[in-house]
Amino acid sequence: MTTSSAESFDASIVERLDQLRAAGTYKREIIITSPQSAALQTADGPMRNFCANNYLGLASHPEVIEGARRGLQERGVGLASVRFICGTQDEHRALEQDLARLLGYDDAILFGSCFDANTGLFAAIATEDDVVISDELNHASIIDGVRLCKARRAVYRHGDVADLRARLEEAGRDAARHVFVVTDGVFSMEGHLAPLPEILDVAEEFGAVVVVDDSHGVGAVGPRGFGTVDLYEAQSRVALQTGTLGKALGGASGGYVVGSQPVIDLLRQTARPYLFSNALAPSVVGSARAAIDVLTRSSELVDRLHENVTWFREAIVSAGFAVLPGDHAIVAVMVGDEERAAELATRIRQRGVLVVAFSFPVVPRGEARIRVQISAEHSRADLEDAVNAFRAAGEELSIV
Repeated sequence: MTTSSAESFDASIVERLDQLRAAGTYKREIIITSPQSAALQTADGPMRNFCANNYLGLASHPEVIEGARRGLQERGVGLASVRFICGTQDEHRALEQDLARLLGYDDAILFGSCFDANTGLFAAIATEDDVVISDELNHASIIDGVRLCKARRAVYRHGDVADLRARLEEAGRDAARHVFVVTDGVFSMEGHLAPLPEILDVAEEFGAVVVVDDSHGVGAVGPRGFGTVDLYEAQSRVALQTGTLGKALGGASGGYVVGSQPVIDLLRQTARPYLFSNALAPSVVGSARAAIDVLTRSSELVDRLHENVTWFREAIVSAGFAVLPGDHAIVAVMVGDEERAAELATRIRQRGVLVVAFSFPVVPRGEARIRVQISAEHSRADLEDAVNAFRAAGEELSIV
């Protein structure tokens, strides 16, 4: 009996999955049976949640839920259309204007996700006559977006402005028409900020256009929580920002680009994920508008987030763990070995604290870690329980 091509293909896939399991990098999804919150009900029991991007706790905020409900009732379940045919409601434009005002730009354009925003942006603005220079640790959506465009590509060492200068000099020798420098505002696996002022100084020296993905910055960084670019008051120097509605701004879905009016107008005409994807659901638009209203009305949640971050970072280091430096709500607890990181996360979860280990290919080999994410919604008791769970599990595994 001969083996069919489909059977042979499936067998090769099973072999790859077995390799992932053997390497300790196979990812298992945790089934949640409650709304996203600092306290979760899961299929494995109640958990204190320390691995969501819900930095301000807005995913279950009453005003944000009401915004979603109002969008659903007043504008329906969905548009069943792309924006340029019959998929643009007044609320879509209102949200885009909210985002532009929040971040200090002419206009904004919505996408289905920030992944879509990044994959659509570069193909629309960069041609074969251009060069895009990217930080080596940029998010996968930036990497894919740059790969999809026709521009020449260069990568600079993470956060290394001297190496960025060398790449800019190379682009100058190659007589590029436009040079784009793109960086995350906050690096999601490390929890530290890009050296944005220094990047801007060297980029401006060479006439380069700077693009920042601030998905983990907006809602979490700066005294107002308006993000990394706002922290450095650099709106006039950063040409374009991309970001998400799926983290601090309600946690639903959706992404955006903010920038000058001509660039946003061009994206409406040419960005493929925008042109060929359904418009955002009215409930998502309503929840995001409500989240922006909460954020801009008061700094209370941002202040609480920063207090929680300071306390947890000091406590987890005192417990004996190696933590990447910074002051962001992403706290990278370094383990190194993939299997030990996975086992540490398992034992912490067994103590009722939800964390996840990250390993290759999400991070480099040998740099496995547990990424803890702090929320304004966490109480001091939540934070203390998390540190105690880390300490007990770490002692069992001789990590601390």
